[in-house]
Amino acid sequence: MRLVMNEPVERMDRPYSRRWWALLVLCLSLLIIVMANTALTVAAPDMTEELGLSSADLQWVIDGYTVPYAALMLLLGAIGDKYSRRGALVLGLLVFAGGAVSGYFADSATAVIAARAVMGVGAALIMPATLSLLAATFPRQERAKAITLWTATAGLAIAAGPVVAGALLRDHGWSSTFLINVPVAAVATVGALVLVPPSRAGHHDRIDYVGGLLSVVWVGSLVYMIIEGPHFGWGVKAVSAAVVAGAGLVAFVLWELRHPRPVLDVRRFADRRFAGSNLAVALFFLAVFGAFYYLTQHLQFVLGYDALGTGLRMLPLAGAVFAGSALTGWLTPRVGMKWTVTAGMVGGTTALALLTRVDAGSSYGDFVAPLVVLGLAIGLALSPCTDAIMGAFPESELGVGGAVNDTSLELGGSLGIAILGSLLSTSYGDHLSDATEGSRLPAGALTAAQDSVGAGYAVAQGIGDKARQLAAQAAQSADPQQAAKLNEQAGRLSTGARQMAEAVGSSFSDAVAHTSLVGAVILGVGTLLVALLLPGRRSTASEPEQPAEEKELVDSGAR
Repeated sequence: MRLVMNEPVERMDRPYSRRWWALLVLCLSLLIIVMANTALTVAAPDMTEELGLSSADLQWVIDGYTVPYAALMLLLGAIGDKYSRRGALVLGLLVFAGGAVSGYFADSATAVIAARAVMGVGAALIMPATLSLLAATFPRQERAKAITLWTATAGLAIAAGPVVAGALLRDHGWSSTFLINVPVAAVATVGALVLVPPSRAGHHDRIDYVGGLLSVVWVGSLVYMIIEGPHFGWGVKAVSAAVVAGAGLVAFVLWELRHPRPVLDVRRFADRRFAGSNLAVALFFLAVFGAFYYLTQHLQFVLGYDALGTGLRMLPLAGAVFAGSALTGWLTPRVGMKWTVTAGMVGGTTALALLTRVDAGSSYGDFVAPLVVLGLAIGLALSPCTDAIMGAFPESELGVGGAVNDTSLELGGSLGIAILGSLLSTSYGDHLSDATEGSRLPAGALTAAQDSVGAGYAVAQGIGDKARQLAAQAAQSADPQQAAKLNEQAGRLSTGARQMAEAVGSSFSDAVAHTSLVGAVILGVGTLLVALLLPGRRSTASEPEQPAEEKELVDSGAR
C-alpha cells in the first residue's frame, strides 16, 4: 500500500473506500481553526495581564485572525479548485502551525496580532478546502450525512475550545493555547497526505484574479468596519473602511456580471434556496458568536468559574449539536430543508429568549436550557444550509462553494460580536451608572469600571484592597482615636467594595438579558425572512438538478 495517496478522486471508478477516514482528517482540520477563536476567549484575561494589553489591543488580538480569514477565502478557494484542493489544505495547515509557533514566542501585542493574522491566512486556505474535498470525495447520496458530521464538528469546536484552553491554563501560560495547535496540525497534515485523495477541477479556465482581489478588498474592508466602528467609534478609519467596502462590493458585482468565467457567479443569489441558505448561516452565527461572547464572560466573571470550569459548563452545547445533527439527518429527507432550517432558527430564537430571564440571582442552572436548545438548533439548521450551498456549485467550483458558505459564517460571526458585543458594553455601562448612583464613587473609578465586566470587578477589588490596608494600619496604630478613624474608613470602603461588586454583577446580568432580547428579535425577524426565501419541497422537487458538468456548459453558454 502506498504511503501517500496519489490517485485523484476524479479518476476513481467507484466511491473512495477510505472516505470516512478522510472525513476524520477534514474534521480534525476544521476543529483546530474553529477552536483557535473560542479558546482565546478564556485565555484572554491571562494574556491581557501578562502583556499589558489595552482593550483595543485585545480586540485586535481576537479579530486579527478574522480579517484575513474572511477576506481571503473566496480567492484561495478558487485557487485550490484550479491547482489542488488537498495542496491548499496541507499548505494551510503548515501556515496555521507556523502562526501558532510565532504566537507561542510572542512577547508583545503587535507580535500576537501578527501571529493571529498568519493563522487567519492558514485558516482561509483550510476552511474552503475541507468542504470542497468532502464534496469531491463523497458520492452525492452520502454527501448530506458527511456535511452533517462536518457541521457537528464545528459545533463541538465552539464548546471544546474553552475546555482545552482551560485545562492548559491550569499548569501553563496563555502561550500554550497557541502551541497546542502544532501537533494537531502535524497529525492532520500527515493524515491529509495518507488518507485524503488529491482533487482539483476537471477543467478550469484562468482564475478571475481581478474578481478575487475585489472580493478581498470589499470583504476585508467590511469586516474591518464591523470591528472598528462599534468598538472604537465611527471615526475616519471606520468610515473609510465603509466607503471602500461599499465601492468594492459594487465593483465586484459589476465585474462578476460581465466576466465570462467569474470567481463567483453572483446570479446564484437570485436562487431562493441558495440565498436563503446563506442568510440563515450568517444570521445563525450572528446569534451564536454573539451569545458565546457574553456567556463565557458571565460564567467567568459573574459566576466566578475558572477557565476550565467555564469550558466544561459549555459542553451541553456540544452534546446538543450532535443530537441536533442526528435529528436533521432523519428529518430533512422527510419534511424538506425549509422546515428543518426554520425549526432550527426558531430554536435559536427561543434560546436567546430564554436568556432574557438572566438576573443577578441566576446560577449556572439557568443557562443549561438555553445552551441545550441553542445546540439542538445549530445541529438542526446548519448542515441542510451547507448542503444546499455546496449543491449549488458544479464540481469544478467546490472550493468556491465552500468559501461562500464559510464567508457567510464569518461575516455573521463578526457582526454578532460587533453588534451584540457593542450593545452589551453600552447596556452594562448604563446599568452600572444607575446602580452606583449616589455611591460617591470617584468619577475615574466609575469610568474604569464601565469599560468591561472584568474592569468593574478589578475596581471593586481595588477598593477592597484599600480597605484591608487601612484595617491593617488601624491594627498597628498606637493611637486609639486614629485606629478608630482608620477602622471606620476601612468599614466604609469594605462596604463600598461589596456594593460595587454586586452592582457590577447585577449590571452585567441585566445587560446579558437586554442583549439577548435584541439578539432574539434579530434572529426572529431573520427566521421569517429565511422561511419566505426558502422554497418548499414541491417547488424544489419540480426543478430537477442538472448534472454538474451539464450545468457548467449551460452556464458558460448563457454567459
